[in-house]
Amino acid sequence: MRTGHDDSEREDAAPVDMLASLFEARGWPCEFVSDDEIQGEIQGSWANYQIRCVWRTEDHVLQILCLPDIRVAEDKKAAVYEVMALINEQVWIGHFDMWSNGSVLLYRHALMLGDDGLLSLGQAQAAIEAAVDECDRFYPAFQFILWGDKSPAEALASALVDAAGEA
Repeated sequence: MRTGHDDSEREDAAPVDMLASLFEARGWPCEFVSDDEIQGEIQGSWANYQIRCVWRTEDHVLQILCLPDIRVAEDKKAAVYEVMALINEQVWIGHFDMWSNGSVLLYRHALMLGDDGLLSLGQAQAAIEAAVDECDRFYPAFQFILWGDKSPAEALASALVDAAGEA
């Protein structure tokens, strides 16, 4: 951690510092990429997810990216784009996307923070948990397309039935 402050005593902190405190408290590995970016790894239900958080000071926006380490082959892109559209209709916060460079699947969400640019522990926890939860919720749908050759509608229906059946 970069600061000598005890972050557990503060209610709000600079976004990247608060996220570092959260990751440290949860025992999740993380590292600072720069003063305005942190990356870490979280074990989800289906896979390890790389989390990248980028703070844009000028806009007071914290962007959270969750990458489930899924690369999409060229012949599967159309089906993955279709299932992403179906999934994004059901996601209330954030959305799934695919980077054109490398065809990497990701979940992306941004938080607009106030003029003070501070993030609370509750906000940090909720944002990271939402990213991981959404990746866990829809990971099977992408796998059904990539490995099971299901149609986008079948993949989503199967994934949601499987998720509903878990306790």
